[in-house]
Amino acid sequence: MRTFIALDLDSEIKARLSDLLRRLRWRGPKGVSWARESGLHITFKFLGEIDEARAARVAETMQAAAAAVPVFVLRVRGTGAFPPPPRPPRVLWVGTNEPAAVLDLQARLEAGLEGLGFDRESRPFHPHLTLGRVKSGSGPREAMAELERVKDAEFGEMPVRKITLFRSTLRPDGAVYSVLAEGALA
Repeated sequence: MRTFIALDLDSEIKARLSDLLRRLRWRGPKGVSWARESGLHITFKFLGEIDEARAARVAETMQAAAAAVPVFVLRVRGTGAFPPPPRPPRVLWVGTNEPAAVLDLQARLEAGLEGLGFDRESRPFHPHLTLGRVKSGSGPREAMAELERVKDAEFGEMPVRKITLFRSTLRPDGAVYSVLAEGALA
């Protein structure tokens, strides 16, 4: 099964981001694969294909990492793209306030998952929510203009009480996520 560990968002923040997504879709080119409101999350680690036994070990590792980090408040704010200009964007995103707890949690997950045979990420961790992936075209100029217009916008804040191991099932109309396990923060 295809899996990843993420921080799910509360419904109020998802609704605000859904409004932004509607504006971006209206302005964006056909060459962008847009996220769905139900799928908005901050990915800590994409694990790829694993079997049920390995998923159980991942869940235990995730739960231990989460239990070592106190509940914290996450602010969802700002927009941007990877890579940054002047290169053409590949990922359009919304950012966070990056509290130390987010980085601590991700580092604990990386260390624990490395012990299970998963490679560490080679790039620095930048918590974000992917709004869209640019698949083709000369670039989403109008969507980028809208992201620039709201680059400092606040989309809400929420207490982070848990992280989730998700299963991702790919379908023609997009991925569908289901919860495999949760890890409560301290």
